[in-house]
Amino acid sequence: MMSGSGPGARAVTMFGIALVIGIIGAALSVTLIVLLIRALLKYLRFDGRRSPPEQSRNLGETIKNRRAAAGYTQEYVAETLGVSRQAVSKWENGTSEPSTANLMALAKLYQVTVDELLGG
Repeated sequence: MMSGSGPGARAVTMFGIALVIGIIGAALSVTLIVLLIRALLKYLRFDGRRSPPEQSRNLGETIKNRRAAAGYTQEYVAETLGVSRQAVSKWENGTSEPSTANLMALAKLYQVTVDELLGG
């Protein structure tokens, strides 16, 4: 009979430890691959929606075109809305987006609906 402390028991214990480490390593590898795929899919946006940078650019272009059509300067729009001229510039170049309140104020200033600003 083998006792629990002989060379055979040590070999079985070492094999068990190696097996557990191998399983954990494989699980971590699979998890890492899944996370990488998810990150790539999110980055590439395969869901068919318009990506935020493109949406911002279109909104910015619309805001800029409406301002130019009204004959206003960025400074005039900024003063009217109570924001900085730099904020208006960032909205127009798509670096940032106006808050909901500012979007509503822009629509009122340009005498259009918010939907017209958002839709282009």
